[in-house]
Amino acid sequence: MTAETPTTADIDLIQRIIPHRYPFLLVDKVRDIVPFKSAVGIKNVTMNEPHFQGHFPGVPIMPGVTIIEAMAQAAAVMVGVSADLADKDFLVYFMNIEKAKFRRKVGPGDVLELHVTVTRGKPGGKVWKFSGRAEVEGELACEAEFTAMMDLPAEE
Repeated sequence: MTAETPTTADIDLIQRIIPHRYPFLLVDKVRDIVPFKSAVGIKNVTMNEPHFQGHFPGVPIMPGVTIIEAMAQAAAVMVGVSADLADKDFLVYFMNIEKAKFRRKVGPGDVLELHVTVTRGKPGGKVWKFSGRAEVEGELACEAEFTAMMDLPAEE
């Protein structure tokens, strides 16, 4: 982390940190980044997303697992920004998802705010645990705790 560490990641920086691409890039922006502590991801939900064709026809609802994945992507971007991992082939793998609860349907036109907080992890560490809350207009849509392994290629 340096004095120049950004507090916001736009889509260009997000794509330089995590490898996800359409149709599985589920975060459009990450803001309010407090290095190695917390961040807020933004996911603009649109009808053009492929899961709405089958989940459910005529009643489009964003699958809960994709909401949790969006929270995890926001968390990975926060760690990536904090550790200056842009362009470094950074990969993240789920290890555990706990206490997942869904409180509100999410659909086209909603803007998900993905509030993620580090509950365990340290700079240079491989295993991180996060607490996440997904909200739409201040209303809780989903909450979960999740653990991930951060994987960087070995330095040459």
